[in-house]
Amino acid sequence: MKASQFLITTLKEAPADAEIVSHQLMTRAGMIKKLGAGVYSYMPMGLRVVRKVEAIVREEMNRAGAIEVTMPVVQPAELWQETGRFDKMGPELLRIQDRHGRDFVIQPTSEEVVTDIARQEFKSYKQLPKNLYQIQTKFRDERRPRFGLMRGREFTMKDAYSFDKDRDSAQISYQTMRAAYQRIFDRFGLQYRAVRADSGAIGGDMSEEFQVIAATGEDAIVYCPNSDYAANIEKAESLPPAGPRPAASEALEKIATPGNSTCQAVADQLGLPLARTVKSLVLATDTTNEAGEVVKTHIWLLLLRGDHDMNEVKVSKVEGLANFRFASTAEIVAHFGCEPGYLGPLNLKQPVKLVVDREVAVMADWICGANEAGFHIRGVNFGRDLPEPELVADLRNVVAGDPSPDGQGPLAIERGIEIGHVFYLGTKYSAAMNATFLAENGKPTLFEMGCYGIGITRLPAAAIEQNHDERGIIWPDAIAPFTVVICPIGMDRSELVKQEALKLYEELLALGVDVILDDRGERPGAMFADWELIGVPHRVVLGDRGLKDGVVEYQHRRDSSATQMPLTEALAQLKAKLGL
Repeated sequence: MKASQFLITTLKEAPADAEIVSHQLMTRAGMIKKLGAGVYSYMPMGLRVVRKVEAIVREEMNRAGAIEVTMPVVQPAELWQETGRFDKMGPELLRIQDRHGRDFVIQPTSEEVVTDIARQEFKSYKQLPKNLYQIQTKFRDERRPRFGLMRGREFTMKDAYSFDKDRDSAQISYQTMRAAYQRIFDRFGLQYRAVRADSGAIGGDMSEEFQVIAATGEDAIVYCPNSDYAANIEKAESLPPAGPRPAASEALEKIATPGNSTCQAVADQLGLPLARTVKSLVLATDTTNEAGEVVKTHIWLLLLRGDHDMNEVKVSKVEGLANFRFASTAEIVAHFGCEPGYLGPLNLKQPVKLVVDREVAVMADWICGANEAGFHIRGVNFGRDLPEPELVADLRNVVAGDPSPDGQGPLAIERGIEIGHVFYLGTKYSAAMNATFLAENGKPTLFEMGCYGIGITRLPAAAIEQNHDERGIIWPDAIAPFTVVICPIGMDRSELVKQEALKLYEELLALGVDVILDDRGERPGAMFADWELIGVPHRVVLGDRGLKDGVVEYQHRRDSSATQMPLTEALAQLKAKLGL
């Protein structure tokens, strides 16, 4: 490719709404253009990266025995109603109607459609296992699309779905896909971790995420430096504290804390550690009738240590709290007698359901709100001042230094960007859709399923978050828009430069190298700045003076300066650097 025939549109400044590095650099490098909130056009430079990502994913999926299909972006609501997700998935699922008033969805994922294919096509155990995959457009109506391709509404995803005759076979399919994902991400040249994860809206009882390590990552990854334990923050277990609860040593005391409505402010006033305080979080669950009307509301009080944060995923797994919401101010006042900031489990106006975090359950002499504005209570103890907690659960996010669940030392935390996810689904979808095959015993049997996703258009953004500097992007060779850029200085003025540049260009093309020749006639500084911003890994500069001395300049995008190569050895040395 010659630059004069391509579309190169670099910018000196990023748009004001570009908050993170990948969004800034992809926009400045002319790879994406915003069309609407969370919706982008992929410009030629960016599309080349996406296509390379797709090619690697496709190669490894095919190698793993998966079969490519394409399923519709617009899907009939009837299939989603079979599994209940048409109503349960929430506003992220974009629902539309056609001219006849029939309901459809814009696919965010395709479990329903692929299960429908399986129940029609796979009649016997002899046809199993099967794994169907697609690389297809998805749409999720994010409430707050942000960070460019990192959290857009329209995106491209590779989603695969395995069908097996029994659980043991499904586990083999799961491990086959997991190994394929490792090969894929190894080929991308990214630093990543596979971590245990919650299955979320997809469902299933075994799940792992593949996370690219990056300081700007949205996800917190918990891991043990002394073992292979790793999990995302939602899944990481907080172990019960060792040892029994200490005996009470303080009398119950009501203290004035005017204006101090946070645990930190109260701890500071009393000169005590934040870990001595207990925060009160009030949740609600609603019981509805067939018409969707609320007929009863239950109020729940969660107690967590003042220096800990609630883990919403863990809370949602507590029996009765699957569909919790945060209680309204009116509901709180009705049950506690005051507004948030001074809440606690003593002196309630109406009974609530109490759930206590594991850490709080073994605390003594703790501090909480008095359910009166401007007052807290210290010296609170279970068994003396309030009944022993009946419901104790892991409600919090782990913190660095907590013991690892595998007993191999303390936990550490780093940031990551999710780029892939593998799920073992079991019969969640096949049961809901009555998708069966004839087993060896001749009886109809539900498919055991797995599903496996990779964020195709998110992955380039994640790669940039991990690979950039003050000059721009630093692409790994495997997914760079071009692998080599040839920068001839004064090509329009020097026949020697023109001839040698074209010769090297043709030689690299003949070797199958993805090379671009910058024949735009730009000044050297502007030319170099463009390619450093775009992030092409290998750059060769040819100038009239150097060629007369029989040398060219080579610089890898990570190098701080260029080195000289003999012109006669340039092709051979480039082949070596490219691994050809």
